[in-house]
Amino acid sequence: MKRAYFSSPIGILELVSNGKQICELNFVENSGKNDKNDENLKKVLRELELYFSGKLRKFSIDIYINASEFEQKIYNSLLQIPYGKTITYGELAASIGRQKAFRAAGNANAKNKIPIIIPCHRVVSTQGLGGYSGGKGIETKRFLLELEQKFKD
Repeated sequence: MKRAYFSSPIGILELVSNGKQICELNFVENSGKNDKNDENLKKVLRELELYFSGKLRKFSIDIYINASEFEQKIYNSLLQIPYGKTITYGELAASIGRQKAFRAAGNANAKNKIPIIIPCHRVVSTQGLGGYSGGKGIETKRFLLELEQKFKD
């Protein structure tokens, strides 16, 4: 696995590539050395810079999703949520034909190994923001949602 690091407004992001696709985005405390020979990592670093500056609405990098069939359906549905929009956990479950599986959809969301790129932050609870397992939790989710609101259309 090859790695690159990006200093973002929400902390240091570690990107992991299998040589062909991005397979993880992790929130880390310290930066490491960037692998300069991986085109996927170079591309995702450029796209993250554009995303955080409000100039990128949808990532185009190749990703590898290592997950159950249910989780893959959830992640593919997450990729369809437009920039600057949110849906509820119930709407996410319904989007894959499993209306009553909103808790399972929330659990899949929490297990997302490629947050931001697979925009799990765009899913909210009917009572508020819901949870977020990356970075500084809800503070990170709020930042991402506000960033997208600031730059949408």
